[in-house]
Amino acid sequence: MSPAAAQQQAEDTAAAEFSFDQVVAEAQRLASAAYEPPPNTLPSFYEDLSYDQYRKIWFDPKAAIWSAAPTDFRLDLFHPGFLYKHPVSISLVSDGKAVELPFSADLFEYGDPELRPQDTEGMGFAGFRARYPINSPEAHQEFLVFLGASYFRAVARNQVYGLSARGLAIDTGEMSGEEFPAFRRFWIEQPGPGDDTLVINALLDSYSVAGAYRFAVTPGAETTTEVTSELFFRRGSMKVGLAPLTSMFMFGGINRGAFDDYRRAVHDTEGLQMLTGNGEWIWRPLDNPAHLQISGFADLHPRGFGLIQRSRGYEDYLDAEAKYDRRPSLWIEPIGDWGQGSVELVEIPTDTEFNDNIVAYWRPAAEPTEGGRWSFSYRMRWTSDVTPGPEVLYVASSRAGKNLRQDRPLFVLDFGSSGEAAISSDGMELQVSASAGKVFNPIFHASQPTGLLRVSFELDPEGAELSELRALLTKAGKPASETWLYRWTSK
Repeated sequence: MSPAAAQQQAEDTAAAEFSFDQVVAEAQRLASAAYEPPPNTLPSFYEDLSYDQYRKIWFDPKAAIWSAAPTDFRLDLFHPGFLYKHPVSISLVSDGKAVELPFSADLFEYGDPELRPQDTEGMGFAGFRARYPINSPEAHQEFLVFLGASYFRAVARNQVYGLSARGLAIDTGEMSGEEFPAFRRFWIEQPGPGDDTLVINALLDSYSVAGAYRFAVTPGAETTTEVTSELFFRRGSMKVGLAPLTSMFMFGGINRGAFDDYRRAVHDTEGLQMLTGNGEWIWRPLDNPAHLQISGFADLHPRGFGLIQRSRGYEDYLDAEAKYDRRPSLWIEPIGDWGQGSVELVEIPTDTEFNDNIVAYWRPAAEPTEGGRWSFSYRMRWTSDVTPGPEVLYVASSRAGKNLRQDRPLFVLDFGSSGEAAISSDGMELQVSASAGKVFNPIFHASQPTGLLRVSFELDPEGAELSELRALLTKAGKPASETWLYRWTSK
């Protein structure tokens, strides 16, 4: 079957009326009954594909969805197999009617003829990616991918893929093990002529919860995603993470000495940034700890949080291949009142840059109940800059090492401004505290060639194995910078 014939087959299939309310109703229906795992319909040959075999299968660009439609968006499909063993259903929505896309081997190119399926029964798709003229009007570039469980990634203009987002996190970091909800069905709405937003509806399901999601994605210099979600719980008494983000941090300025590597830093993200309900900006540099770390930052009516890549120069990494300087930051802005809870940060040890070891999400104070329903909405900003406004200085870099006597940890922080005014320590006070041990020599340094404001301090742990550090610049008794937080450990 040719690509054109496959698309015609989809159009000839009986179309059904569609609305997001139907996805909500389906999620509620699913949650009213016991969880049924998705049927294992994928032929065993594709379940056992190796990474190298899977890489030999790619979507035929000539078969791009909407290539003949009056829209600037295009869709590509992913072949099932390798890690993606549970095919998902993908339907296209046009004029309020949904038509499911049938699988066809003619939509793909097979680098090895033996990889082409002879029987496509139960094949389905692994996921999809969206393209748009985000960098140049002459070409449709990839900017969004939904692939694997409830994972998805996006980029803004001139960026490369880095951190990921998820629909939902359940029991992350718990000894009982993590549960991974998955998107089982997608309904993708065809944009009209001149539309700059792609709307994706998705049905999520897992042992504990079923949910309906709506993503309105607008690619550009900053790619934004408006997320609406309705969750229906099959059980209670579990840890739920809303708007979960997943990234990688191997080493940076604070733990650089732990790795024998020619590069100055290796990370998709260097810090967790928060804007609390009372207007406090917080910066927590990430760590690659010796043991699993889970940190909670309590808040009421949060205004935003995200995993941020602040260092944007090639010289900050010296990696011409990975391009860490072009990885996106991802900022979450709640829509409506999220009430009381905490931003939770999970840091997992890793000795390789190929493992995602960082997770951050909002954990509501109230736990879900069996039969309960949660509604939440938020805005995602895939961007290169989410620094605080010029009213406060931001932490441009965090570094650590031994002091001159080699007997205490030394911390060196550089502060910058998003405004144009010169940065000065005149009238500034440096407040530093430690939950264990004592702080010594908190000082301002002379003007830096970079124009940044540098401060440093030493920590005497006094035998402690862990100390929560806090630093803040104030002026006339008011905060003049972000609040810097860091968990120091002896290992």
